[in-house]
Amino acid sequence: MNSFEIQVPASTSNLGPGFDLIGLALELVLRVRALAPAATWSFAARHGTAAGWPDDPARDFVLSTARDVHARYGGQGGFRLEAWSEIPVARGLGSSGAARVAGALLGAALSGRDVPREELLRELIASEGHPDNVAASLFGGCTLCHEVPLADGRPALLQLEPAPQLVAAVAWPSTTLSTRASRAALPREVAFSAAAENPRRLAFLLEGLRTGDPALLAFGSRDALHVPFRLPAIEGGERALQRALEAGACLATLSGSGSALFALAPRASCQDVADAMAAELFEGTARVLELSRKAPAVRSVQGA
Repeated sequence: MNSFEIQVPASTSNLGPGFDLIGLALELVLRVRALAPAATWSFAARHGTAAGWPDDPARDFVLSTARDVHARYGGQGGFRLEAWSEIPVARGLGSSGAARVAGALLGAALSGRDVPREELLRELIASEGHPDNVAASLFGGCTLCHEVPLADGRPALLQLEPAPQLVAAVAWPSTTLSTRASRAALPREVAFSAAAENPRRLAFLLEGLRTGDPALLAFGSRDALHVPFRLPAIEGGERALQRALEAGACLATLSGSGSALFALAPRASCQDVADAMAAELFEGTARVLELSRKAPAVRSVQGA
């Protein structure tokens, strides 16, 4: 029996001044396979961090998204699924975005319809509430996405090819930090000077991502709108970012809303950067990750 499988990358977002705009896909993956048709949608097995997902299908983003997309495009019934995930939950590495993307791509494929990816993106932004993680996981590479569509109805999406030499160092503590709690730390108002400075830095960040120029990445990654207010909630976070720079990172900042920290560094020093960040965090985990540069695609598998 042939079935379908999808492998979706994690993502980091914001990257300093790119708040709710920039997403960068990472080779930390969620894999979901459809095992057999069934009357309803459910999991036959879940492995890795997927083992901790909610048992209620209405609260699980893979199941609920796959069910809704499958039905919307004419699919009948459901499927038994198996999931493997290495993406930590509630760490700012796009676990919910990756789950929704996996569900959307799998649900569309199982319906038999060739659904445009831009159409799925609109639905994913509406369900996720912000565009950066779902855009990166859906298209791969570096994306810039706004939740408001263009005048002709297309998603406001730009794709930037990151420099081939860029490698990511990521570290996270054993403690989680929900997006809701992290957003609650943001001030209602900021100084005009801070609001004006962020987009100026953003232009340099984008050119640094395109070229890999370390000075541009360092200059462009400084943020005044969210990082200073979120970082204190992560024990050892400020020191960890400083240690990353000392170890050779050209960019070091929060990953999404935290509690993970993210850095870009030369390949030769990337493990040192990841280890330096993890050493300052509570029961820290360090990973060196390649950037995931290709869009995920559903593939047919045998013997499912």
